[in-house]
Amino acid sequence: MVRSDARENRARILAAAREALTADGSTSMNQIAQRAGVGAGTLYRNFPTREALVLAVYQDEVTRIVDTVHGLLAKMPPLEALRHWTTDLVEAMRRKHGLGDALSPGAHQAISEQSYGPVVAAITELLDAGKKDGSIRVDADPGDFLQLTGALWRAASAPQDRAPHMLALILDGLRTHR
Repeated sequence: MVRSDARENRARILAAAREALTADGSTSMNQIAQRAGVGAGTLYRNFPTREALVLAVYQDEVTRIVDTVHGLLAKMPPLEALRHWTTDLVEAMRRKHGLGDALSPGAHQAISEQSYGPVVAAITELLDAGKKDGSIRVDADPGDFLQLTGALWRAASAPQDRAPHMLALILDGLRTHR
């Protein structure tokens, strides 16, 4: 059982690392410890390497996004829930690219492998809800949707963010036309 202060330290480290590494991928581990208000020993006890810390930051973000599905479906129709959820995913993926400088090619592969299953399961739940209420085509496939939305986090964000318009086109293609 992990003590509450240890859980709080870990959460502060993850929050500080997310903010620092997204802004500057070369932020040192000591700078992250200082931002989190912990000693270097506490940081390294939780995350023995820089790569372990970056992987944890990314996995924490994926878990946060995946965990929002039920709440979104409780508040809004499935197609709108899918729009909100995908927008959040796009923002997270854009932040991930800010973390990219801190990762080796092997870590990039590990991130993809760890996050693919939970992300596809979340998409499946959103699509299934829309299929059930008749708003989403019955042939909509979660893997296809993930492939299509991959273009959104690479879309130009300046001078105007193209992702919302592109997402609207993707969602329109999923819609059941009566």
